[in-house]
Amino acid sequence: MIDLRALRDDPDAVRASQRARGDDPALVDAVLDADARRRTAIAAFENLRAEQKTMSTSVARASAADRPTLLTRARHLADQVKAAQTASDDAESELHDLAYRLANPIEPGVPAGGEDNYVVLREVGTPRDFAAEGFEPRSHQELGELLGAIDTVRGAKVAGARFYYLTGVGALLELALLNAAIDQAVANGFVPVITPTLVKPEVMAGTGFLGAHADEVYRLEADDLYLTGTSEVALAGYHAGEILDLSAGPLRYAGWSACYRREAGSYGKDTSGIIRVHQFHKVEMFSYLRPEQAAAEHVRLLAWEEEMLAKVELPYRVIDVAAGDLGLSAARKYDCEAWLPTQARYLEVTSTSNCTTFQARRLGIRERTEGGETRPVATLNGTLATTRWIVAILENHQQPDGSVRVPVGLRPYLGGREMLEPVIR
Repeated sequence: MIDLRALRDDPDAVRASQRARGDDPALVDAVLDADARRRTAIAAFENLRAEQKTMSTSVARASAADRPTLLTRARHLADQVKAAQTASDDAESELHDLAYRLANPIEPGVPAGGEDNYVVLREVGTPRDFAAEGFEPRSHQELGELLGAIDTVRGAKVAGARFYYLTGVGALLELALLNAAIDQAVANGFVPVITPTLVKPEVMAGTGFLGAHADEVYRLEADDLYLTGTSEVALAGYHAGEILDLSAGPLRYAGWSACYRREAGSYGKDTSGIIRVHQFHKVEMFSYLRPEQAAAEHVRLLAWEEEMLAKVELPYRVIDVAAGDLGLSAARKYDCEAWLPTQARYLEVTSTSNCTTFQARRLGIRERTEGGETRPVATLNGTLATTRWIVAILENHQQPDGSVRVPVGLRPYLGGREMLEPVIR
């Protein structure tokens, strides 16, 4: 939920954000109208309550002759107070419903437009020239089969399309990635957390995942719980309803979890192999901190993501994601995309989002200021490693015989192994 005071002070900025996202700016006016009605209803209720208290005092002091008349007026006033409270509650509910639909205002400089309107900030590394090396690169799926690392056939047999098994060196490679990510996170002050992957509706809604993309979320109707698509959700809910002590600096967590996504609407897109799947593992960074520190923290999270990409020696680019592709909660998002040789394109492998105070307002997460007041904190998140990285690692480090060179940064996590050798010839 956005800051209503800021909305009243500068509605044009929020309208501009809505337009940049491709959303309806008229929603801003609807929220402002609902807010005005709520404040009017609250004022009317409070005035009647004050009058009711005065009337109660008058009844207590009234003479026997005057008391019946005053009691009649008091009963009538009680009915008015009850009606005013209902009107106030209804106005509050209407405002809440409308404000929950309003996306987080974007940061200045975020590109306007949709998925294809991103801005490339930098490219790092040079993709290999396989033609110059004299061989045609194999896809990650073919390499995975040669290495005995990926089994999509049995995954589909057991669970359906877009499920898979990681076997042998495939399983070891994923564990190496995630352990390397955890080690890096801990070295930078993050507390490692293995999170729940089922959360209550209020937590899922509070993080902004039940808006336009709710159809991508798995729901267990019998239990009224949701399967999370990222540990960001559980980590955001970790301090819900709490007042945090940030006097010593940000609270940083690194969540390791399985993740589940329905991938609704993506049929026919990246369906081969393990690029776009329904279940995967991920290490996610999550920060709670003071709002004025959020922009600098966003840069730090991106730098930590790039540090991990350097460990696995992938050519990649960093993009500033356009407003229409941010999602409800993010005010800005940077993606790192690794080069995918067999498709001659970049593939998203990490993202980091600055959610400013948006999620904290919805989840009731605050800090106490030096003046003794409370205010919402800022929350940020960023992916440090995930299953999808295996796709880029296999394709970028493959050799002519189907073996795959292990990046130096992962070798300590694979027992010093330098090559992954084919098991199928």
